[in-house]
Amino acid sequence: MILPLFRLVREHVSTTTARLYGLSSSDPAIAEMSIEIPPQRALGDIAVPIAFVLARRLRKAPRVTAQEIAAALGPIEGVVRVEVAPNGYLNLFLDRAYWLRTWTAAPSPPSPPSHPSPSKTIVEHTAINPNKAAHIGHLRNAALGDAFARLLRFQGRLVEVQNYIDDTGVQVGDVVVGFRELEHKTLAEVRAIADSTRFDYYCWDLYARVTDWYRDDKDRLTIRAAALQAIEHGGNDTAEMAAFIATRIVGCHLATMRRMNIGYDLLTWEGDILRLHFWAHAFEFLKKTGEVYLQTEGKLAGCWVMKIEDDAKEDDGAEGDDPKEKVIVRSDGTVTYVGKDMALQMWKYGLLDRDFYYHRFADAVWSTTSDEAADAGGHPTFGHASMVCNVIDTRQAYLQKLLKQALAALGFIEQARQSVHYSYEMVALTHETARELGYDPSEDSGKPFVEVSGRKGLGVKADDLLDRLIEKAAGEVGRRNPEFATADVRRTAEAIAVAAVRYFMVKFSRGKVIAFDIDEALSFEGESGPYLQYAVVRANNIFAKLREREGTDAAAVIATLAATAPGPIADGSDASHDLWGLVLEAARLDDVVEQAVRTLELSVLAKYAFGLAQLFNGFYHSYPVLKEEDADVRIWRAAAVEYYRRQLTTALTLMGCRVPERM
Repeated sequence: MILPLFRLVREHVSTTTARLYGLSSSDPAIAEMSIEIPPQRALGDIAVPIAFVLARRLRKAPRVTAQEIAAALGPIEGVVRVEVAPNGYLNLFLDRAYWLRTWTAAPSPPSPPSHPSPSKTIVEHTAINPNKAAHIGHLRNAALGDAFARLLRFQGRLVEVQNYIDDTGVQVGDVVVGFRELEHKTLAEVRAIADSTRFDYYCWDLYARVTDWYRDDKDRLTIRAAALQAIEHGGNDTAEMAAFIATRIVGCHLATMRRMNIGYDLLTWEGDILRLHFWAHAFEFLKKTGEVYLQTEGKLAGCWVMKIEDDAKEDDGAEGDDPKEKVIVRSDGTVTYVGKDMALQMWKYGLLDRDFYYHRFADAVWSTTSDEAADAGGHPTFGHASMVCNVIDTRQAYLQKLLKQALAALGFIEQARQSVHYSYEMVALTHETARELGYDPSEDSGKPFVEVSGRKGLGVKADDLLDRLIEKAAGEVGRRNPEFATADVRRTAEAIAVAAVRYFMVKFSRGKVIAFDIDEALSFEGESGPYLQYAVVRANNIFAKLREREGTDAAAVIATLAATAPGPIADGSDASHDLWGLVLEAARLDDVVEQAVRTLELSVLAKYAFGLAQLFNGFYHSYPVLKEEDADVRIWRAAAVEYYRRQLTTALTLMGCRVPERM
């Protein structure tokens, strides 16, 4: 991994530069010194542009400064020489054999830093309304959030992954109204439906029907309002039905996410926030600051409201807010979701003097509860984070700004600064995929993609999408591997389908609306998850054949490196440059992860992985391992392939993709 090497070079160059020119370690030229990779192998392996930063201050040409630093630098472990480029770069040439031996000797997957951060980062993602089946849009949220948490853990950070369950919100209330008003069902009858049908699918259709029912007569919205009040107050039949519906559907969601290799540390339930009076406690805080105040006139009279800063904007005008005020508590006393989210954000940072009770949910994940008697004990310490990252689509940007605004108003400036909104754009369908999944795209014929809407019942259920992808992948796997048993075909197809979805969801910039295309996602040739999987499988096949022909495995190859002449990787030939180029690019994984985390842009990792796979495939065709007659060359090439496959496998794992044994 290349970051320790960067730190080693940075330490030597910064110490030498500080000594030469009387600079302190905090001087910007030292503290912010960058390390670059030259565009051509002949220019070296690492480039340091510090001479350009010092040029004006020292009143010297960059090349002169670089020459002075190079002369005083002294030996650096793993560096064979330092050259000064005509333009003033310090170019370092690495001991290629030393670094490949070092990197292949390290554990796989790589160990996190020796001094991981003791502070905690909470990543909240998925947060599907528990009123219907998960859809394709939810998969982008979950794929981004899960991968981001994996990247943080790869860096050695302590991460807690939460999934927020809005069990007292409008969507659950609407399904309750649907069962009662449209289907006239009792709770016992709803339980029977849940036991005998695919319940999240059943509620999907019911939710669309009740939406139409409201649209036909706006006065029916008073029934929704009454249901929401009953759910929030609790202790009644409506609240009991809502709790059952939410609990059952969350179980369905967890099963769907398991298929995507996605899990959670904690489910946080909105109802528990209310029942444990988290909001009441936070409300008192906010009232004391004057940030939340009672509006006494106009259309918001009787509501507790919060002023919205100029750069925050309400996109959902359902409550009829004044553009400069946001309703936190309605005139009937019910709390809006903004208020509940404020209380939860404060709890995440340990700013409330109270906590949830905890128990194991049906999926064995920890879950909050407001029932002290149900507290399981022995649970981890939840909350108390130093950074909170909420993965929510761009339509919720104003809410996230309000959360930061509320924390800052209470004097929690650092917590406000460390509250990160990981935003992303929506997922649509290509016209071809919409038709394949049974939707008529004619209404969107003038658009480049087909929009979906769960409220209207027009959307791709996540499980249906996965089933279709598995079916198509199984056909290709069976065609390529006629000797596979049915179970082998299914297992391989499942891994391919998940990689197809997960890679597709992260390969685009998160600010880009994406149109999901089944054939593009499943392609074995293009920029896709299956392409990356196959690039690892191809490397795995090399070692399978080495074992078969020579009884040699990867561990034996690595053990042999110390006694193998380094010529094939270090003689300066085109072949050695290409071999080293594959190794050096594979080593950049930790640097790419750091960039992806810093910029909140996972597409950086996806693009890197695709480029690495392409580089290997070119190497594979130009420099065979199995057919190479020179034993030393064969060993160095095999070692490079081993290191590459480790790194690409790790990159795929960070994106939640497993590599099948064969494809």
